[in-house]
Amino acid sequence: MASLPNPPADTQTRADALREALATRVVVADGAMGTMLQAQDPTLEDFQQLEGCNEVLNVTRPDIVRSVHEAYFAVGVDCVETNTFGANYAALAEYDIPERNFELSEAGARIARQVADEFTASTGQQRWVLGSMGPGTKLPTLGHITYAQIRDAYQVNAEGLISGGADALLVETTQDLLQTKSSIIGARRAMEALGVTVPLICSVTVETTGTMLLGSEIGAALTALEPLGIDMIG
Repeated sequence: MASLPNPPADTQTRADALREALATRVVVADGAMGTMLQAQDPTLEDFQQLEGCNEVLNVTRPDIVRSVHEAYFAVGVDCVETNTFGANYAALAEYDIPERNFELSEAGARIARQVADEFTASTGQQRWVLGSMGPGTKLPTLGHITYAQIRDAYQVNAEGLISGGADALLVETTQDLLQTKSSIIGARRAMEALGVTVPLICSVTVETTGTMLLGSEIGAALTALEPLGIDMIG
């Protein structure tokens, strides 16, 4: 196995500062990514014929992705999320490009890192990058994919994000607790492999029924997730 790129030298310092900020004040993050990307009318060529795969734009049209991050930082947010919501094995496999997991994750984090550093330097206000790890489209509880397969793939996703300069990992909008756990364990393994410890944030999706998609109540979700050492659950 090839050695991993080293995270930026000051990743740990920024990560520690973010953890302190989360514990002591309101930290404001950005909003929608996909709609702002689509508003700029990327072409089918920009998507490399993979229409709707926003993560490919990290490589083909970094200018578009940059502009979204710049717009959010310009109105004063503390953090932006990387354009990597679908840069995971399950989602990329639907476009037949699962092998691009690390590439697109790293590229998305690198773009956001560059913009964050520019705004930190110009305003004196520390800006952070949240590495977005989306839920994908396969539910291991229903047998769509094995737990080990997505755990290992999420590790690659997280390694790309940290290598690109993410200050935290955001396991977001999960629907299946087994998928949630696989993401978190994958993220933990990535941190260990890269020798850094960044904040780990997790959000679960609660349906209008008051439960997650597969029926878990929020109390059950918290009971299952709290022992995994997550910094913040939403």
